[in-house]
Amino acid sequence: MILDQFILAKNKTKEPSYKEVKSSEKPIRSVVKALSWRLIGTLDTLLISYILTGEIGIATSIASIDFVTKMILYFFHERIWNLIKWGK
Repeated sequence: MILDQFILAKNKTKEPSYKEVKSSEKPIRSVVKALSWRLIGTLDTLLISYILTGEIGIATSIASIDFVTKMILYFFHERIWNLIKWGK
């Protein structure tokens, strides 16, 4: 009887995974969000870089590096915020 209560209490306090929580995002959703946001951001960076430099080659290089680095940072930023309970 006591063992049954202990097991039930332990199962109730178990932290659910993102698969069990409907308000949590799957990692693939974070990847797609990161890609779509980076496309918008990269076009912005490309335009600003072109306006500032007047050279499409330099602007493309800047935008390409910006795309990769910020997409990676955004993914990890989203995953970390998904772990934070504040505001949910």
